[in-house]
Amino acid sequence: MALHIVILAAGQGKRMRSALPKVLQPLGDRPLLRHVVETAQALAPERIHVVYGHGGDIVQERLSDLDVAWVRQAEQLGTGHAVAQAMAGIPAEAQVLVLYGDVPLVRPNTLSHLVAAAGHDALALLTVVLANPTGYGRIVRDDDNRVTRIVEERDATREERHIAETNTGLLCAQAHHLHDWLARLTNANVQGEYYLTDCIGLAAYDGVAIAAGQAASESETQGINNKLDLSRAERLFQRRQAEALMASGLTLRDPARFDLRGTLAVGQDVEIDVDVVIEGRVVIGDNVRVGSCCVLRDCEIDSDTRIESHTVIDSAHIGEHCAIGPFARLRPGTRLADRAKVGNFVETKNVEVGAGSKINHLSYVGDTRMGQDVNIGAGVITCNYDGAAKHRTTIGDQAFIGSDVQLVAPVTVGANATVGAGTTVTRDAPADTLTVGRARQTTVEGWRRPTKNARAE
Repeated sequence: MALHIVILAAGQGKRMRSALPKVLQPLGDRPLLRHVVETAQALAPERIHVVYGHGGDIVQERLSDLDVAWVRQAEQLGTGHAVAQAMAGIPAEAQVLVLYGDVPLVRPNTLSHLVAAAGHDALALLTVVLANPTGYGRIVRDDDNRVTRIVEERDATREERHIAETNTGLLCAQAHHLHDWLARLTNANVQGEYYLTDCIGLAAYDGVAIAAGQAASESETQGINNKLDLSRAERLFQRRQAEALMASGLTLRDPARFDLRGTLAVGQDVEIDVDVVIEGRVVIGDNVRVGSCCVLRDCEIDSDTRIESHTVIDSAHIGEHCAIGPFARLRPGTRLADRAKVGNFVETKNVEVGAGSKINHLSYVGDTRMGQDVNIGAGVITCNYDGAAKHRTTIGDQAFIGSDVQLVAPVTVGANATVGAGTTVTRDAPADTLTVGRARQTTVEGWRRPTKNARAE
């Protein structure tokens, strides 16, 4: 039986107090709706239908890469009305699983069990028992413990509001049943809406078996309505990712102080300290140590490298046995060969650093190719931008650049050349020579420092 998945994503999300539609709010740096679609894709459905409404143009634009059928709900008349908009594109013999764009933490395994429970002719719904069920629809059962209906809190009696088993909104049923039930819905309720949950009562009335299963954890069914909900979901999501990584062998000094906002692949014996943020696609080799408060974004770090605290690495490749930081910033285009060192308060951009070369501290090196075993002293700057265009600097193998040197590109420093401290290099520095450019030092005999007039004070 073919499976079709309908994701309801038409709500405005007023409680978010944001111009951004609710389903585009970020969780782990990805929109809520993307999480739900990726979970749905894990079930290999025939088709995924996303029902959109408020901010629909923005939603489709931001998620244009998703392989889904977009279904517009012009008027928001309730969840039953929303599902009905998608049913026209679903054959009667299919199974239909209904998900929500603001319930991003449900696991594929949970949904697989729900689909299996629905089988060929039952209705399966996911429920959860809450210590405080306020605000949720309650599951009403008969004396034989069979589900008979779901009552929304606004329409519930005082007795019904004491029921702890609540509706998550996630359900699975055969399309031919849903076609029938949705056509029979009314809006005779406090909200004046067509509730999808009323299909439960219709199923019971028609004698269709109702299977109610519960999620493995309450967190899976957590809906997101405001920024507080979003922050709680973020911590749950990050904890889930941290635990999965630790299960694969990663050492996290404190999993509660780790944020993965992309993908992370790690080798053996990798250790990450607290307050590290991973963004985009990051690959880390064996025996790498990452210090506290680092940001790693779209980068590759090879084995046996150490990243000291407060370092930012963005779109860079780091070789083996390198030492980076603390307080270093490696910007896009940085490539470090094996055994290279970039020390504290160093910034690099679009630079190739050869094997064994060092930029120890307080320097900026950009648009540069450095050979092997080059030493860059403190306070060195490559002046690579003339206000209109970028220019390159080339430094040969085993060159030594003294402290407080300005290399005004385009310029070449030859192999084994030495540039004296305080030099401004505007022409090529030949190989195997010393290049110095300084004002001559003068000592003025008999000079006295001015003193303040005590009476004037």
